[in-house]
Amino acid sequence: MAQETDRELVLRIAEALERMAPRKPREPDLQVCSAFVWHASPPELEPVPRVNRVDLSLLKGIDLTRDILIENTERFAKGLPANNALLWGARGMGKSSLVKAAHHQINEATGGRLKLVEIHREDIESLPLLMNVVRRAPDHRFIVFCDDLSFDADDTSYKSLKAALDGGIEGRPVNMVFYATSNRRHLLPRDMIENERSTAINPSEAVQEKVSLSDRFGLWLGFHNCSQDEFLDMIEGYAKHFGLKVSAEELRSRAIAWQATRGSRSGRVAWQFIQDLAGKLGQRLEG
Repeated sequence: MAQETDRELVLRIAEALERMAPRKPREPDLQVCSAFVWHASPPELEPVPRVNRVDLSLLKGIDLTRDILIENTERFAKGLPANNALLWGARGMGKSSLVKAAHHQINEATGGRLKLVEIHREDIESLPLLMNVVRRAPDHRFIVFCDDLSFDADDTSYKSLKAALDGGIEGRPVNMVFYATSNRRHLLPRDMIENERSTAINPSEAVQEKVSLSDRFGLWLGFHNCSQDEFLDMIEGYAKHFGLKVSAEELRSRAIAWQATRGSRSGRVAWQFIQDLAGKLGQRLEG
């Protein structure tokens, strides 16, 4: 009986250790679609059958950054060297929209091998686990994408991102690039950087430790507030694309009045105006 009891105890301990051990990610079916969302717990890639995106032709006022990101992504999709990219700057100017639109266009042109994987900001520490999933799928190319990436004063997970982008001993998977959007060029708030400068034993080294995170991105693509002409160009592009039945003069006057009430001009404000106008005209936004 004593031996049987000892055996049961060992089994219980083994089961407890198994429950405590990190779960291995389930092998994803990469053929089901071209976009996925990464979940850290339990670790898995969730397919996204329909991506919330706009057509690349509708993104106005960002021609230079658009062309640079497209070229980088095309090289990557073809198996050539490419850089991680940080899209930073003004809110609502199409940073995340550009990533999704570029992925769609290039994936269509290269036979569907390019996968877009969104990782949430709070799951950044699980990025090495996701990289192992990517590494086991060499027949596909992966854009791992984090929208609105930034870190606060008490947040140390930026160190995990730095280590992951450097790749550690294994190196970053050759079939993966990391794209991120942020309102902050260095991903960290200015007061956090200044605090490090004022309190550290070696201020310059402390600041470099923080801001060097953005150095892991080979491409820094800046997005700035648009002019009124660029704003109206966005409006006209949307109206034409969706076939809104409104004269050019009325469209322009309504758009100027709309941005005046908002106190700002951006791609997001333009899209919100188009949704409002289409609703008033009784038209659906399809196409």
